[in-house]
Amino acid sequence: MDTLKKVTVMLPSELLARATAATGKGITPTIREGLESVAAEKSYEAFRRFRGKVKFSRTAEELRHG
Repeated sequence: MDTLKKVTVMLPSELLARATAATGKGITPTIREGLESVAAEKSYEAFRRFRGKVKFSRTAEELRHG
């Protein structure tokens, strides 16, 4: 992990309560998980743009069985 950066954020209490309840974790791990989810979603969006546009030379069956 990179160097940590301390930040101060203003969040609605209800949102924070729902998020921490959903993760079952404390505030910092919940915020970190949320930020990681946002970053991952942007990566997935980039991959989705390739859907149906990439041609593979081998079939899925060939990849499974070598």
